[in-house]
Amino acid sequence: MLKICNIVIVGGEGDLAFRKLYPALYSLHRENLLADCTKVVSFARGKLGLDEFKTKMREWTESSDYVREVDDASWASFQERVVKFDGDATKAEDISKLKAELGEDDIVFYLSTPPSIFAPICEAMGAAGVVNDNTRLVVEKPLGTSLESFNQINDTLFKTYEEHQIYRIDHYLGKETVQNLLALRFANIFFDPLWNRNYIDHVQITVAESVGVGGRWSYYDESGALRDMVQNHLLQLVCLVAMEFPARNQADDIRDEKLKVIRSLKPITAANVQSRTVRGQYSEGSVDQTLVPGYLQEDDAQENTSDTETFVAVKAEIENNRWQGVPFYLRTGKRMAHRYSEIVIQFKPVVFKFIDVDPNAINNNQLVIRLQPNEGIQMNMMNKVPGLSETNRLQNVGLNLSFEEAFEEHRSPSAYERLILDVTRGDQTLFMRSDELRGAWRWVDGIVNGWRETEQRAQKYRAGASGPDDALGLILQDGRKWLNFDHD
Repeated sequence: MLKICNIVIVGGEGDLAFRKLYPALYSLHRENLLADCTKVVSFARGKLGLDEFKTKMREWTESSDYVREVDDASWASFQERVVKFDGDATKAEDISKLKAELGEDDIVFYLSTPPSIFAPICEAMGAAGVVNDNTRLVVEKPLGTSLESFNQINDTLFKTYEEHQIYRIDHYLGKETVQNLLALRFANIFFDPLWNRNYIDHVQITVAESVGVGGRWSYYDESGALRDMVQNHLLQLVCLVAMEFPARNQADDIRDEKLKVIRSLKPITAANVQSRTVRGQYSEGSVDQTLVPGYLQEDDAQENTSDTETFVAVKAEIENNRWQGVPFYLRTGKRMAHRYSEIVIQFKPVVFKFIDVDPNAINNNQLVIRLQPNEGIQMNMMNKVPGLSETNRLQNVGLNLSFEEAFEEHRSPSAYERLILDVTRGDQTLFMRSDELRGAWRWVDGIVNGWRETEQRAQKYRAGASGPDDALGLILQDGRKWLNFDHD
């Protein structure tokens, strides 16, 4: 297994680096998962002095939810790895100076920068001669706002790097519960015969956020919930739920199966977009008993007529033998009542009811996969209520697997720990291949164009609600209902 000895964070004084990357790297260091020779390099323009930089790095690491503690001894040994390099990553001469300082060890370049400067950075790397077959490039979303813009960005990467060297991060794929989807499906034999249209009625995937877009208004207004969340996070969850058993437990075999799912998605266009999607935008309201402004009233809002959606619900369909006729209901939004992410597998009702009860009361076999918070798995099933009554009363009871309780001796790592470690190991399983992203953008572009052609507007919903009323109608029209957050 190849050991990458130097991790260079381009944009090393930025928000992402301090909030996510340095805490993750410290945890990997403390778990002895970094090679002895590994250096952690902040490559930035030098706005912070060395002491200020190190102080800020420690403050963010100590405040991370995923770091158990920061003791002086382990922090001191971690700091021995840290190199602060001031320079301009778009200039070949500065990258050459960095290479001379680091020596001949292989490099992971992590671009914690806007995609708009990916091209000059990659060109500078090529001109400086720092890229060899073992060099790896990590890029963050957003990778475009459409298929066309994604191809433009991707083409700039391909001028310097090949596909096997590029790691496109979706931090959702680094979550423990998301990784566990493959184990849940393929390591438990009793799910295999049930995981199809014969036994599953529908699937719900919800990613709800209680926060608004304050501080990111300009970026978000160009993106919206569909591009920001559905195109990557939710579609990746759809793929993991719906994919076929891969031929091998290898990165490209898994990604091949995910690509098949994306290519099987029924197109949503102007012809059906109004019956298959709902757009929403939050207005002022109350979240956690605190009054909050509407999207157009946020402090950094730049105009008060924007129709950008902060909520989207989609009825997706997969046209293949396993899933034909099984709708996948997707929804995501800002300023919703609770912050949570979960996948609900709703099984079909039993055909023969030997107990005479309300048919609606017995249609409650569900597998609920909680991604956040309180990560775990819950299986809901019908049970007889104990007692001597002449009539058998049934009650829905959940078999609950809490990851925190079941694995209390094991620390749950952050998504970025897993993803950075996989980059150093050369494992691309949890990273998106370019053909996956092209397929996802192609499907999402159909929805965006459909909205534009039909002039489908974003409906207002009160902050603290579960989205606009039409989102309820999207699933109610099929005789179904959303499973809303009610977990402790």
